[in-house]
Amino acid sequence: MIDFIQLQEIVKQHLDQDRAIRSVDTSGPTLEAAVNEAAALLNTSVRRLEYEITERGSSGFMGVGKKDWVIRAYERARAMKKKQEHEDLLDEDDSNVEVKISKDGDAFVQCWPDGVYLKVTAPVGDGRGVFSTYAFQALYNRSITEFDKEMVETLVREASGVYVKVAEFDHQPMNDSMAQVEIDDSEMHVFMTIEPPSEGGADLTVDALKSYLVQYRVYHGIKEDFLVELADKPVYREKVEVAEGLKPQNGKDAYIHYNFEVDQTKIKLKEGANGRVNFKELNIIQNVVQNQTLASKIPPENGVDGTTVTGKILPAKAGHDIPLPLGTNVRSDDGDTIIADINGQVILASGKINVEPVYTVEGDVNLKTGNIIFLGTVIVSGNIEDGFYVKAAGNIEVKGSVGKAELDAEGDIIIYQGINGKSGGKIRAGRSLWSRFIENANVEAGNMVVVTDGIINSQVDAIKSIICQGKRAHIMGGRLRAGEEINAKVLGNSTSGTETICEVGFDPKSKIELERLIDIKTSAEDELEDMRLDMQNLINTKKQRKTLPEEKEAYLNELMDRRQVLTEDLKKAIEGIETIQNYLKDIQIRGKVSASTKVWPGVKIWIRDVKEDVHSEYRAATFILENGLIRATKYEEPDELAQKGLDGYSSN
Repeated sequence: MIDFIQLQEIVKQHLDQDRAIRSVDTSGPTLEAAVNEAAALLNTSVRRLEYEITERGSSGFMGVGKKDWVIRAYERARAMKKKQEHEDLLDEDDSNVEVKISKDGDAFVQCWPDGVYLKVTAPVGDGRGVFSTYAFQALYNRSITEFDKEMVETLVREASGVYVKVAEFDHQPMNDSMAQVEIDDSEMHVFMTIEPPSEGGADLTVDALKSYLVQYRVYHGIKEDFLVELADKPVYREKVEVAEGLKPQNGKDAYIHYNFEVDQTKIKLKEGANGRVNFKELNIIQNVVQNQTLASKIPPENGVDGTTVTGKILPAKAGHDIPLPLGTNVRSDDGDTIIADINGQVILASGKINVEPVYTVEGDVNLKTGNIIFLGTVIVSGNIEDGFYVKAAGNIEVKGSVGKAELDAEGDIIIYQGINGKSGGKIRAGRSLWSRFIENANVEAGNMVVVTDGIINSQVDAIKSIICQGKRAHIMGGRLRAGEEINAKVLGNSTSGTETICEVGFDPKSKIELERLIDIKTSAEDELEDMRLDMQNLINTKKQRKTLPEEKEAYLNELMDRRQVLTEDLKKAIEGIETIQNYLKDIQIRGKVSASTKVWPGVKIWIRDVKEDVHSEYRAATFILENGLIRATKYEEPDELAQKGLDGYSSN
């Protein structure tokens, strides 16, 4: 056994053998306070300190004779080197650096009824090992001054992580550490509060902590590793969680695994080397053949029951089953797999899987074919000539061009060559429209309009965006309206011979309806004013003559009936105008107009309800609405291209 004086000599010897140049002298009312102050001054952790006690403190008697502890602390050179290496590693900007887990070794002292026990753990990775002085100090911090020095040094060398007796202990059972256990009402959480031992009292072992839990019938969810740490380093007078029940895990619901693309936004538009989009390579129609597997249902899973800390079972719910989304021209032979009944195009509509037949026109739509109405997808291998129409419940795909014709599709319209409407015709796509060019035509799309060679003197409406992208991607003349964005290479023209109007930041359909209602309102008001004058003249004549000729009396009655109808129409129009104006005011669409190369003077830009006439030339600009004013900013790439892809379609 060694005493305090011998312990000081041993500490000095070790410090003389391996101490750093840096050192500080600190003092405090307790040894721990002095050590913490030294660690702060040296900018290191307590575990990386070596120190010697130069003056032992005393609590005195009744406040008399009280003395601070005084130490001289050192940061070992090896510790400082590792600290610097760690900081250098953090400064490296290399995401491929492998991060290694490091943990210092430690020494734990426990006072048990039959003696004082010491456990020394080995370091992990680049962690620092425990030195004998650290173990000696750990014993002394527990007021253990006489112990088996050789055994302590052996435990430090071996670092086996096992408690070994190193000293005798004068046990006072009445002063033992105690613990209180608290279980919440749901029996899912268990908390423990440990009271420290008094002088001569024994610490609580891991088995003792577990026995407290057994007394409260806690058998499940015990945090074994945490209890070991809690026994090694008790947290006194603080409620800590030591056990947690297992919550039930409900089973996953059944779901459908699709063998075709249902989210078209995953596909993106790509230009070829010549700056053109090759529509022949779009393959946007997903064709399937008879007996092809389209989708499979993944069955629901059973749940995993939970358990409270006292062993009560918490039943889990099984996942919900779902019906197969069987639409038209599909079947299921086993109740889990959906198979195509015919050749055609597979689509997902209203949550159902359908196979739409595809009608192909070998050649042009002309007098030979007549007009076409088809409940599916129509593919025209040639052109659609003037005066004809094609209407489809699915998509319309035209390998040639479209003249002064009418096209109406619930899905997409793809025109490989372009549209020359000759100031007539009408093209309406329920989703998006794709064409090489649009000239002198009226176009409407429920999602987007995508053009590569330009839009000339046309009226184009799109709920989301109008994108004109390619080497000759000009928008020149006409009126273009889109909810979110209009983007082209060039807007307007140098001669300003044709008016180019770009409107964004609103719902085009609502804006069109608003204009229609305003026309109704204006017409009704004008007609009512004319009628008012005619009726006033007839009424004045009737007052003077007491009667009117039969034909004028009939005309007066006709005017009164018409006035009633017009008044009702005017009332509905005013209410509709107010509703749409409030809606357009509340919608949160940013709206922007962009040109990657040039915007010519004369272009008129509307963003929401603010108008701006372009008076000077702009290069690579995007116009936005800010603080009630339209201003030009740095050009922004199309949102749809950068983020979502153009309605899900692309080409190489």
